[in-house]
Amino acid sequence: MIISSKSIAPTQLEEKLSRKILGTGGSLMMAEVTFKKGGVGEVHAHEGHEQVSYIVKGSFEVVVGAETKTVTAGDSFFAGLGVPHGVVALEDSVILDVFTPIREDFL
Repeated sequence: MIISSKSIAPTQLEEKLSRKILGTGGSLMMAEVTFKKGGVGEVHAHEGHEQVSYIVKGSFEVVVGAETKTVTAGDSFFAGLGVPHGVVALEDSVILDVFTPIREDFL
C-alpha cells in the first residue's frame, strides 16, 4: 500500500483538530492529527489499543499516566493498554499516532 497524503481529505474532529488516516494494514494504523494552538486531545485511555505518538511539528504538553511533560518535534510517547494520556497543543502542531490493533472507530 502506497498512500499520498495529498489525496486524503482531513476529517475535522473539532474546531482546532483534524485527522488523516495515512495507512492501515494487518494490526497497525497510522493517523496524522493536526492541531491549532490550544487544541486538546482529552485525557483518555484505550482498553483495547496500544499507541505510540511522534511529534512531527510544534509542541505539546502531554500527559501519560502520572507524568506530564512538554514534548517538541522529534519527541515521542507510548501509551500502553489502559494508560491515561492526552495532549494540549502549545502552538500549531502535528502529531503522528500509530495504533495496534486498528482503530475501527476511526474508519
